[in-house]
Amino acid sequence: MTSGASQGERQPVNAAVLLAVLGIVYGDIGTSPLYSMRAALLHFSSDGLERWEILGILSLIIWSLIIVVTVKYVWLVTRADNKGEGGILALMALAQRAAVTERGRWTIAVVGIAGAALFFGDGVITPAISVLSAMEGLKVISPAFEGAVVPLSVAVLLALFLFQYRGTGSMGAIFGPITVVWFGVIGLLGLIEVVREPEVLAAISPHYAVRFVLAYHLAAFIALGSVVLAVTGAEALYADMGHFGRRPIQLAWLGFVLPSLALNYLGQGALLLSDRAALENPFYLLAPEWLRLPLVILATAATIIASQAMISGAYSIARQCVQLGFMPRLVVRHTSETEEGQIYMPQVNFALLLGVIILVVSFRNSDSLAAAYGLAVTGTFIATSMLAGLVFRRRFGWSLPLVIAVFLPLFLLDLAFFLSNVLKIPDGGWVPLLLGGAIFAMMLTWRRGRDLLFSRFRQDSLPLKSFLARLPQSRTTRVPGIAVFMTSQADYVPNALLHNLKHNKVLHERVLFVTVNNEDVPQVTDRRRVEELAPGIHRVSLCYGFQESPNIPRELEGLRELGVDYEPMQASYFLGRETVVASAIPKMARWQQWLFGIMSRNSVPATEFFRIPSDRVVELGVRVAI
Repeated sequence: MTSGASQGERQPVNAAVLLAVLGIVYGDIGTSPLYSMRAALLHFSSDGLERWEILGILSLIIWSLIIVVTVKYVWLVTRADNKGEGGILALMALAQRAAVTERGRWTIAVVGIAGAALFFGDGVITPAISVLSAMEGLKVISPAFEGAVVPLSVAVLLALFLFQYRGTGSMGAIFGPITVVWFGVIGLLGLIEVVREPEVLAAISPHYAVRFVLAYHLAAFIALGSVVLAVTGAEALYADMGHFGRRPIQLAWLGFVLPSLALNYLGQGALLLSDRAALENPFYLLAPEWLRLPLVILATAATIIASQAMISGAYSIARQCVQLGFMPRLVVRHTSETEEGQIYMPQVNFALLLGVIILVVSFRNSDSLAAAYGLAVTGTFIATSMLAGLVFRRRFGWSLPLVIAVFLPLFLLDLAFFLSNVLKIPDGGWVPLLLGGAIFAMMLTWRRGRDLLFSRFRQDSLPLKSFLARLPQSRTTRVPGIAVFMTSQADYVPNALLHNLKHNKVLHERVLFVTVNNEDVPQVTDRRRVEELAPGIHRVSLCYGFQESPNIPRELEGLRELGVDYEPMQASYFLGRETVVASAIPKMARWQQWLFGIMSRNSVPATEFFRIPSDRVVELGVRVAI
């Protein structure tokens, strides 16, 4: 039995790496104590809180951290890396390799797309609830600040999103130290209260969690929808694995983050055991009065870091979706000269900003927004458990009984969390469903539309072999220069070439048919593949991983190393621009045709996406009926 060791495990672990892990990976889960304990206990506060109720909820939170985060993600799922990279789409690509049928690959793709769509929903809700919950500390300091919570939250979020274009490199240097201070402070505040009320340590025993569930049945099931807020951000452990490796993530979690979170939750529980009125805001009331304003400032910084991690993650997932063919081309701007992963996507940034501001203004407090939070997170949890079980069975050779014994309980726990959040749909749970459903529909529509488009191209185009066979007998005039024809179908003649021959009656002395292939791996080492088809005519395949951005001119300049005479200043690029119209017998629903048309028209031009000089491009339009 093999375990799928991560490439990251071989990377050296030092203080700088651990500091970066704390600043980037654990920002989201680190701000959960701001709202999760209060949200869970509010369900039972109407008739007063009993001691065993507090200990029961506390035990559920602690054991959720142990089972979901420690066992599932830190110990198990991080083993399933895709050449060192993690995240729901990397896991999907890994699982697809284990599929034996095309139907199986498509089913796996649907699960991955659903997980990615819900991740985007999470990306909208996380900044809103995190910043709102931090600002609500002002109400603890003085009720006079209540009216300022929403405007200040909007101001902080506007500043955060509007500065995204500058990149995270300069901000990243201070993320780690701030997060270290954050975890240290919340852990210390919790420890002080635990020393005052040591009986709260009884909550570490799962006995109280079991007793709570058996006593309350449906009410306990409802409470799970808030308990899961304590483990939001667990997906970031896996998504950010490619940056640091598995080992630093494990060490940071077990050595510092988990103890700090557990101490803070225990401290909040201890405070509530001694003073039930502290349920107003148990996190901020842990601190002495003189420390509350500095704690609000520190919490705001921590929530900005948590939001930044989610925003950066949304950029990465969006680029992966584009490269894997689930989204149209989007603008990708690199904000670092040395780090490929540091990108800025203005369209994604604007969509996130708009969604976050709408949520803050609409819900106005973290308690209301908490109802919207859980569905996105737990939906992604379910998708991860399903795909991970398949990967461990097919790729790592685990026996079926072992996979069932390990992953079925985790799946059932994720399902319980998800179903408990379904009950919140009327109170705000519809938000991630609406966001995720819209993105899911867009991704499936784009993939379906592109498949139909390629199928129509193959049906209407001339096979390349037939064209090359006829070429010597034709009287086509060859003119000086290099013609680069971009084509998605390597075995067919590009429509742009046929139109050029039809209207201009000439063919360049040197012709390159260039096809960009997106692989289901993070990075590709063997980028260029060249094949000579006829004198002066070459087929060039350029391969990119889902974490890479294409740069066609740069890659073509490297053809000289492979014996192809290529001069950039002599090259002209010929591209086809498709206008999609409905066929006599449409193969997609009318609403999908409408959506696909909008997405096609708003897709980033190939010249910009592939970084082709616009002054060397000839575009030829063609109408395609699907």
